[in-house]
Amino acid sequence: MATRPFDSSTSAPTTKGRSFNHKLHPAGIVGFVVVLLGGIIFAGTSIFIDTSNVGEPLAVGAFLFLGLALLIALGFEFVNGFHDTANAVATVIYTNSLKPVFAVVWSGTWNFIGVMISTGAVAYSIITLLPVELILHVGSVGGYAMIFALLLAAVTWNLGTWWFGLPNSSSHALIGSIIGVGLANQFLTSGPGGTSGVEWSSAESVLLALLVSPVMGFVGAMLLLWIMKAVIPNPKLYEEPKGETPPPWPIRALLVFTCTAVSFAHGGNDGQKGMGLIMLILIGVAPTAYALNRTMPDNSTPAFVQAATAAQSVFHTKEAGTTIEPSQARPILEQALRIKKVDAPQVYAALDIEAADISRELQDYGSIRHVPAAATKNLRNEMYVVNDALNRLTKDKDKAKASFPNGGDKQLKAYQGLLEKGTRFIPIWVKVTVALALGLGTMVGWERIVVTVGEKIGKTHLTYGMGASAELMAASTILLAEFYGMPVSTTHILSSGVAGTMVADGAGLQASTVRNIAMAWILTLPAAMAIAGVLYAVFITVLRAMGAG
Repeated sequence: MATRPFDSSTSAPTTKGRSFNHKLHPAGIVGFVVVLLGGIIFAGTSIFIDTSNVGEPLAVGAFLFLGLALLIALGFEFVNGFHDTANAVATVIYTNSLKPVFAVVWSGTWNFIGVMISTGAVAYSIITLLPVELILHVGSVGGYAMIFALLLAAVTWNLGTWWFGLPNSSSHALIGSIIGVGLANQFLTSGPGGTSGVEWSSAESVLLALLVSPVMGFVGAMLLLWIMKAVIPNPKLYEEPKGETPPPWPIRALLVFTCTAVSFAHGGNDGQKGMGLIMLILIGVAPTAYALNRTMPDNSTPAFVQAATAAQSVFHTKEAGTTIEPSQARPILEQALRIKKVDAPQVYAALDIEAADISRELQDYGSIRHVPAAATKNLRNEMYVVNDALNRLTKDKDKAKASFPNGGDKQLKAYQGLLEKGTRFIPIWVKVTVALALGLGTMVGWERIVVTVGEKIGKTHLTYGMGASAELMAASTILLAEFYGMPVSTTHILSSGVAGTMVADGAGLQASTVRNIAMAWILTLPAAMAIAGVLYAVFITVLRAMGAG
């Protein structure tokens, strides 16, 4: 079904007092296309400039391949926009606080702002779920197969659930796809009992956040509505909208604020997922330009070396006299990360060697900015494995403090922070293009999800107080998750919040819709895993048969 920007006149749903029959001025459609094409041109120009500046101009074939991968990644964020952000505009549309056209444009704008202000922490928490060898060798056959498989699987499931109007989670779909690729890689490379699969230590916290956040949305919105009724006993706040008459301006302002907050929070959290995947693609195709953070100033090198020296003193105390050959250091670390056993004397010895090697290279070249093309990939992988090992050693603060006394834990965290700055960065043009994709996606195809959230979860029409409570709780939960670098589902938090307010108000829930949403929630992970796993196996088999590896 073709869906025109901002326009649903060809298939406007029949709703409880809300009509989506509206038309957009042709200038709006032209503006949409101009912004879309402008974003694509901006991305292409930025890649050309970045690769030329580091002496790594891409061949036409590589540039086209990179363009295809980026279009699929941005397509995921575009679909994410019209799939997830419909939740943010549902309340303002169904309470007549904003007209549909203005609501989706407003929401898209604040999604854009949310992406631009985001830190990138969520982006790299997603990446850490992938197998170590695929991240280290993302430019290999396995790396390319991984990227295309997980992106296509997530987009496929998102489009399928959107078609049926189900508020499915793009986060669930993407994480399920990542897990599916990891399991397929484990089976294909080392069998069912191998160690080349999902990074379960990272997956546990991510899956826990996805599981707990909807419960927080349901309970929190329910409690918030009860509190609002006690503190703000204005009966108009808890009435259903009358026809298409807007609410009184204070209530209207509150609902517009909550819509803005959810849109901003959604952009800040969900936009980062696309950023992380795009960075993987860029590192694989153009490592010289994107594998290291070349924006770090030259004067950061002395601090880097000083932090490495302090960390090495900690490694010395833990290696217990163990000696290894320098050539063994990286394989030992990679194997330790695969089997999740990094607290061992030979691992500390390997960390000591790698830290010294990283410092020596930075001193020889002067700074990260001057690392030559031939040395970029090796240095990035050295920094990545050391950083990943340190992350595992210091993840539990209390345990780290006991294992590395006398401030050793702080010295390791300081060194880890610099390693992250050197390898985990997001160019401004990546933020801009993801922000555009997410923002423009908000303005397309939103009607199906809006109808479900607005009128099919509860047995009565959404009241002003219900909408405000659900969205305030959703925005708070999403922003809290972003602060801790955890990906969460806007869809499930908000739809759970709406359900919580319906229960708090005594309105009751529509069993069929709740059942369908629950089924989508339960099925998304295994379905996305299965699709991604099969695609990965097919892609890697075909690519190897073609002699690409």
